[in-house]
Amino acid sequence: MSIDNDHQPGPVDQAVLDGANPYHRRALAFYDLLVFRGSAPLFWRCSPRNFLEMYRTSIGAKHLEIGVGTGYLLQRTRFPVSNPEITLADLNPSTLDFTAERLAHFKTTKVVANALEPLPVPAESHDSAALSFLLHCIPGSLREKGVAIRHAAAAVRPGGTVFGSTILSQGVPVTGAGRWLMNDLNGKGVFHNDQDHLDDLRDQLKQNFDDFDLAVRGCVALWRARKS
Repeated sequence: MSIDNDHQPGPVDQAVLDGANPYHRRALAFYDLLVFRGSAPLFWRCSPRNFLEMYRTSIGAKHLEIGVGTGYLLQRTRFPVSNPEITLADLNPSTLDFTAERLAHFKTTKVVANALEPLPVPAESHDSAALSFLLHCIPGSLREKGVAIRHAAAAVRPGGTVFGSTILSQGVPVTGAGRWLMNDLNGKGVFHNDQDHLDDLRDQLKQNFDDFDLAVRGCVALWRARKS
């Protein structure tokens, strides 16, 4: 069951829109294969098992997914309850519709939202929030777009969990093939991670949480943080 939220974000920078626009329905049909079976293990050197384990150990009964992709990880995770409530937040209506259809057996709410703005959900209303493979698609350095982490934290209750993953270009090992693909995607405006450094991500987590774990697999950073 899917419920639409009629909120519309304010004016959005064109570069932010350009990072979201490639994910139309035709592209989404191939996304799982290209990302989770292709680029993640082969170019970024991060097995899909890492993402699935993070979801399995972090997700709550009322969950907020920010930047929804295709719902691949949500479909495959194990929720702590049989009837979870899932809020899907994304700038792109195509990804929202695709993911809501995939998760039709769950109660989902679709929200058109810009992660760089305060999210249109009640404060401290969710048990968990995820930003998976989102930050490297948003323009700017992590010192700037790290505000998305703060907005995610604002939506999670005390004791809840904020978790996510992003592809970094600095402070992590990047293979030659990975660097080539990263440069190509940055040139096309699909990625915006040429300034993204592990130290800046760590600083953003420190600013927002007293308790967090940060791990690196290949050039992918994965984190889990507990809200005080």
